[in-house]
Amino acid sequence: MARIAGVSIATVSRALNDSPSVNEQTKREIWKLAREHGYNLRPTMPTSLERANATISIIIPPPQGREGWLRDPFFQELIGAVGEAARDRKCDLLISHAAPQNYDDLSRLLELNHSEGVIILGQSFLHERLNRLVGHPTKFVVWGGDLPGQRYCSVGTDNVRGGKRATAHLLRLGRRRIAFFGDTEAPEIGQRFDGYRQALEEKGLKLDENLVSPAHFKIESAEVAVDALVASQQSFDAIFASSDLIALGAIRALQRHGISVPRDVSVVGYDDVQLARYNRPALTTIRQDLSKAGSLMVAKLLNASHPQDMVSERLPTDLIMRESCGG
Repeated sequence: MARIAGVSIATVSRALNDSPSVNEQTKREIWKLAREHGYNLRPTMPTSLERANATISIIIPPPQGREGWLRDPFFQELIGAVGEAARDRKCDLLISHAAPQNYDDLSRLLELNHSEGVIILGQSFLHERLNRLVGHPTKFVVWGGDLPGQRYCSVGTDNVRGGKRATAHLLRLGRRRIAFFGDTEAPEIGQRFDGYRQALEEKGLKLDENLVSPAHFKIESAEVAVDALVASQQSFDAIFASSDLIALGAIRALQRHGISVPRDVSVVGYDDVQLARYNRPALTTIRQDLSKAGSLMVAKLLNASHPQDMVSERLPTDLIMRESCGG
């Protein structure tokens, strides 16, 4: 093996035992030669011809208002985007089953983690706990908004601007009684609500609390919100839903009540998950570029020598106009 590879016997021995003293390229060449020549492989030798350059872990805190996150299309697409970016960099991806509830849980997860870095999908109620983790030797980046006093690195979109853009579009269409569906206790949703409120104020319209519903990220929750709004006999001609899943549930409930979308009520969602374009009517929504977000989070972990080298970044949002608004 040493003669074929053009290296010393000691180098071959170390490579077959996966010693860190042999560079990765030499190891891979020796592993490949070993398989090609029927070498009796050792248990310590990696089972694949190419070992991952690094491993990245994903942790998902219990999301506010979301249940069964593995079935949630937004999380599926975000995890998929991170996975594609990790594969492009020849990295393995681990998804943790842990659901951290407090600072101690988060700290323990980072301390026991042996990956190159950790991606935390969502701030949930852990914003201050995440701030306390700044300075931890394990690199981590968070998917989420830019919150007051934030010191940790996060990647996300400008939720305030996105919410304002969605509402302004409805106002341009002549809609004036615009309902907001979303749990404003969740950090990103609260920011989208701020954008909604700003757009109304700039148009000289007063916020009507009767049109605000704390719908959670479930189709059924949106249907209940529509039922309650219809039963209250409040007039409304549009809905800005803080997620596509909420928007799709709202459309289904409106149709059940005999309310036409978009003739009677226009609906705008947020995220642009794949389901949005296949709904009938197809959903107008605010697109978050999850592919770019996944690439950014992976790149920040792999390119930074130290945790303090990573800086937060906001991605732009786009208004994707489809059938659910008319006009």
